[in-house]
Amino acid sequence: MRALNPKRRHRRAKDTPYDPVPTNPLRTHQRDFEQWSLAVGRSVHTVKSQSMSLLRFIIWCDARALTAPTAITRPVLESYQRYLYNYRQTNGPKRGEPLGIVAQLGQMTAIKAWFKWLARQNMILSNPAADLILPKKPRSLPKMILSVEDVERVLAQCDVTTVLGLRNRAIVETLYSSGLRRLELVHLKCHDVNLQQGTIHVRAGKGNKDRLVPLGARAGLWVEKYLSESRPRLLTHLDDQTLFLHDDGRALKPGRLGDLVKRHLEHAGLTQSGACHLFRHAMATHMLENGADIRYIQVMLGHADLATTQIYTQVSLTKLKSIHAATHPAKWPADKTLL
Repeated sequence: MRALNPKRRHRRAKDTPYDPVPTNPLRTHQRDFEQWSLAVGRSVHTVKSQSMSLLRFIIWCDARALTAPTAITRPVLESYQRYLYNYRQTNGPKRGEPLGIVAQLGQMTAIKAWFKWLARQNMILSNPAADLILPKKPRSLPKMILSVEDVERVLAQCDVTTVLGLRNRAIVETLYSSGLRRLELVHLKCHDVNLQQGTIHVRAGKGNKDRLVPLGARAGLWVEKYLSESRPRLLTHLDDQTLFLHDDGRALKPGRLGDLVKRHLEHAGLTQSGACHLFRHAMATHMLENGADIRYIQVMLGHADLATTQIYTQVSLTKLKSIHAATHPAKWPADKTLL
């Protein structure tokens, strides 16, 4: 019998996902929950994130010989919550640092959703996670807001005489014009952009919701130029109509998009943390400073809660400073010699 090609055997092994707790029965319940979540219309991104959180919890349970949902009580869940609070990261640039409040909240929210489903399926008599007190999500201000001059400087880094530079210019123009999230941009198809109407159809955005957002005239011209001059030269595989392509002709991945945008920011002398989301913050802040109603900005950003959008009223200081200068009684004295 002819031996199998060792490279082919390696690819087959790689296709099998690694499961750190394959024999724990909790994994079966977790997979059933995944299938149910997808069946009721939860986004793939949400389901994947929940699954990772639940797998982490099951690994913790497996080390304590917990193998059935009925064995997990509220004290057990509170013990896991304390574990997350005291956990210190073991690799990467944040090695030794604790998990942030948002990360802890994400882990526990997935567990609450899972146990709510388990109770609904009558796999447990009562829901031990129902009365858990979760950490409150902080409403922190964006660490950095790009100025209009900053944005123009980043755009100027794109060498539009090259295939990739033209693509990069179209990407950054789209991020700034429409305030799309990173995942929303990489999932765009060519038919989602209507250049005549100047709109972008965002399909299955955050919360699995669709929305229509404007695409500014300048951004539209760069996207049109990219479609006619750059994208045909990048396309090397079967065309699935993905709008923005990677250097190898395949769909651009979220991580690579972030790296691409980060490089242009650094070349423009902007070394603060963040990449794609900086242009989302900039768009909202600049529109607010130029008189846009906060509710229109809410629709553009796809926020379900207006309170999420109102954070930009706290970082938009241009109008606040002008009103302060016009109305505060302690103005600059007309006779500056008094100082």
